[in-house]
Amino acid sequence: MAAPGRQVAAAVKAEAYGHGLTRVAQALDADAFAVASLEEALTLREAGIDRPILLLEGVFEAMELPLCARHDLLIAVHHPEQVVMLERARLERRVRVWLKIDSGMHRLGLEAETAQAAFQRLRNCPAVAPGIGWMSHLARADERDCDYTLQQLQTFETVTAGLPGERSLANSAGILGWPQTHFDWVRPGIMLYGASPFVDSLATAEDLRPVMTFHTRLISIKRLRKGEPIGYGGTWRCPEDLDVGVAAAGYGDGYPRHAPSGTPVLLNGREAPLIGRVSMDMITVDLREHPEARLADRVTLWGDGLPVERIAQAAGTISYTLLCSITARVRREVIPADG
Repeated sequence: MAAPGRQVAAAVKAEAYGHGLTRVAQALDADAFAVASLEEALTLREAGIDRPILLLEGVFEAMELPLCARHDLLIAVHHPEQVVMLERARLERRVRVWLKIDSGMHRLGLEAETAQAAFQRLRNCPAVAPGIGWMSHLARADERDCDYTLQQLQTFETVTAGLPGERSLANSAGILGWPQTHFDWVRPGIMLYGASPFVDSLATAEDLRPVMTFHTRLISIKRLRKGEPIGYGGTWRCPEDLDVGVAAAGYGDGYPRHAPSGTPVLLNGREAPLIGRVSMDMITVDLREHPEARLADRVTLWGDGLPVERIAQAAGTISYTLLCSITARVRREVIPADG
């Protein structure tokens, strides 16, 4: 285990990073789940998920607080106005709260200088249940040679020193690369789905297995002559007579339009390069190294055998974006891990 002895709040926001919110929550044996919005939390409750659910961004307006109380949702408090909302609230039951500190991300979180005062106000608030937790978020833990994480760690420890409450700081990169950030709760995200959180490694280097494999089939093979252009804009021309395969996937399915020629796919388990521009529904592939290719052959766009990080790097983006971008028209099939 990467964080032995710690409790795990699994990040399943954004449709569990494109994998399916309820499907993933029902499959994971986590101590709690972390989502971005009340709507995501209620979807989990409606699906029968009874584990604790943390709203990472807290409530957006006071009218959400009664729903949080009714469905026993945990709330991140990151802004003074949310403290005021809780002080003014009259709820049927107390809500559990995690106080979020801005330790250096400079996105959400109370300033270190005001966090302890907010903590005392929340302890005295009738709407807040006992046992307030402390949390923050790491900004650069994916850079293993950067000491900014240690600066954030010091800020977090300084603010929470001597105060009661469980603590949570580590995201996926923190879990794998910075064990001193583990504290009581860890919040894994991208690592749950078999992708590396680090800027300098692939999933295989971190002993992670991809959960999602995105694949399609060849629907056409054409013989083209030297000099003939491929696709929109004619941005790639045949350097010699060659066979070109057309695979049924494009940006309408979530494949990145800006993936350049040379981006790899797997054809029958071996790499072949993308050529020409990505279309809405199709991509074209150089078949010079695949004379055996036939219609209906399997084309893997990322996943098993082809880490999503490689496609993200080629397209100038990150694996999170690709996993979250799979569109509704793509058919999902769940295969057991030993299947």
